[in-house]
Amino acid sequence: MFEKHGPVQRFKMMTDRWTGLSRGFGFIQMTNDAEADKAVAALNGSDLNGKALKVNPARLQLHRRNRAKRGS
Repeated sequence: MFEKHGPVQRFKMMTDRWTGLSRGFGFIQMTNDAEADKAVAALNGSDLNGKALKVNPARLQLHRRNRAKRGS
């Protein structure tokens, strides 16, 4: 779907660590920001297998503290 709007450099589908099943989202990196913006605009809200896609540009991830203290 995204390749229709420009070359895809990287793709990662997020899966559950224990079951291996899809978590319902992924990340796509395109080679050109302008083409990525076009893809976001064109694909957000579009239908994929009966479900509406929610496509957003990446947000800067702020540093998160480790919620579970391990080994304590």
